[in-house]
Amino acid sequence: MAIESLLTEEDLDALRQFDTCMVSNAIETFDARLRNTGFTDGSIRCMLADGDAPPMVGYAATARLRTGEAPIGGRTFRDRADFWNSILEVPAPRILVLQDMDQPPGRGAFVGDMHAAIVKALGCVGHLTNGAVRELPAVRAMGVQLFAGSVAVSHAYAHIFDLGATVKVGGLEVRPGDLLHGDRHGVLTVPMAIATRIPDVATQLQGMEKTVIDFCQSSAFSVAKLRDIMKTTG
Repeated sequence: MAIESLLTEEDLDALRQFDTCMVSNAIETFDARLRNTGFTDGSIRCMLADGDAPPMVGYAATARLRTGEAPIGGRTFRDRADFWNSILEVPAPRILVLQDMDQPPGRGAFVGDMHAAIVKALGCVGHLTNGAVRELPAVRAMGVQLFAGSVAVSHAYAHIFDLGATVKVGGLEVRPGDLLHGDRHGVLTVPMAIATRIPDVATQLQGMEKTVIDFCQSSAFSVAKLRDIMKTTG
């Protein structure tokens, strides 16, 4: 899969230094999209035990998922090497993004410990779905980050289709190869055209926020002075 300008490892690491909220703030300064788009809604939760892992950054490998319908023949759906190969078409580091098409989503979970091991071997650092995940302690121990709508006991009849489709997860539209950034707050897409400029802007915004916070926590605080500071940092 061709992506116009892949980021270097240094570029990716620079993005990992900021939480998703600050990356979102930085993106807003470029007017690259509407401020109410480009990120997951509150239905998607970070499934890490403590949320203290560094931000997940990688390129989206997409497909659709169903778990509630049995196959026409046999008890389970067969594993698909074409699905694994489709993941490898996306540059590393990769993030598996699955849109659960069941209504409601999350009857079963595709990613548990076994599939987490598979996708990690395929260069995936995380998984995003509006459906469910399971076997959380084992997946966490592997270092694979999970963002999902729920947790499920069973894989039920989990099967993958529509490889490389444009999907929607938690209100976020994701195309194959999109650059994603996620942490305990959620997941967003980072426009490639401005991706390398985000860290510098985020650093400036952090400095401005610190100025306001430090002032609010100081004995010199007053509404009049706050108004003046906000004029210079806004």
